[in-house]
Amino acid sequence: MTRYVFDNVLPPNIALDAGSEAGQQALHRLALKDLIAIKESKVVDGELVKVISSESYIPLESGKLSYLKTVLPQEENNGFNTCSLFAGAGGSALGLERVGYNVKACYELDKNAYATLLANRPQWNPTLADISITDFTHLNGTIDVLEGGFPCQPFSYAGSRAGFADTRGTLFHHYLRAVHEIEPKAFIAENVPGLLTNDKGRTWKTIKGNLEIETPGGHKYTIHHKVLKSHWLGIPQKRDRLIIVGIRNDQNIPFSYEFPNYLTHTIPLKAALDGVPESAGVTYSPAKYNIMKQVPEGGNWRDLPDELQNILTNGKGGIDGSYSGTAKRLSWNEPSLTILASPAQRRTERCHPTETRPLTIREAARVQTFPDDWVFEGGVTAQYRQVGNAVPPRLAYLVGKSILRHLKKS
Repeated sequence: MTRYVFDNVLPPNIALDAGSEAGQQALHRLALKDLIAIKESKVVDGELVKVISSESYIPLESGKLSYLKTVLPQEENNGFNTCSLFAGAGGSALGLERVGYNVKACYELDKNAYATLLANRPQWNPTLADISITDFTHLNGTIDVLEGGFPCQPFSYAGSRAGFADTRGTLFHHYLRAVHEIEPKAFIAENVPGLLTNDKGRTWKTIKGNLEIETPGGHKYTIHHKVLKSHWLGIPQKRDRLIIVGIRNDQNIPFSYEFPNYLTHTIPLKAALDGVPESAGVTYSPAKYNIMKQVPEGGNWRDLPDELQNILTNGKGGIDGSYSGTAKRLSWNEPSLTILASPAQRRTERCHPTETRPLTIREAARVQTFPDDWVFEGGVTAQYRQVGNAVPPRLAYLVGKSILRHLKKS
């Protein structure tokens, strides 16, 4: 059995009775969800004791954080230029702009996302284009940091020798081609963590090997990668993402790059949605509404009557873990689950903590760290898709900031 204790006394406004059975169960759930920081584990009189950082717990309970003032600050212009591929609604580019980069170009294929870029930042020179047929050589010498989240696609392996040809027909191939044609001082790529284990690791091995190939101009890059947990970086959602950073070898100490440090606490939903403006959103069907209204705050299908549990899990009872997101209602005192492109599909519900509906566009955008004045174009479905597919601007901000010390002024 495990007992949880705090490293410091909690303030009097925190009502938790950590010594009670209910209090211990609540802390155990938060630990399993990776929402509190365990500073130390030790055995005391044969009992496992885990010491919790009170600094990581207090914000979850109080929700008193200056979220809007600190989530995406504007830094002074740093003199470096950036270009965004697969730009979407502009999450990555916005984050880099807030660090002080000059966004010189954005490329996006989706018409609604392109309209969003044009509506918010026409000075970014957004281009509606298929990058698989786009030439980037005109940007060589003008772009310091290239950014883009290429989709994970299977490769056709040409024997045992990995090479550029293995990637043909994939969007990674064209991202790599852009790197070779632009030859930036650094590049950033975002993907899902599963890329590392896809095809028993062969996909990542091929990608890394290709990113290390010398460019036509004779440059090579040192590659760094890490799965970052967004909820420990001041982003109010559990969104793990693989971040790949390449530093050109003629830049400052490319081998010593370090990813952003985690904070001491996470951001609960109630802090993120404080004062959020009203906006459009979708509703549940009458049948789904009748189911979701029975789910308590922070609960899911397991909190429903047995008959409904069997219906929602096709009689499997969630044994294989594939139903963990089914009939999920968010909690005010925790970060949101990952914001998705479709908020009301079966198995991926993200129900409002106290109202029986999905999050609205603006609520989802807040969780993604977009400012309230960022306009999303297109119909409601298109707007949800843009918000859900975006890289959180704060994530791009932190990564963009972390590579600044490695860039040499031209």
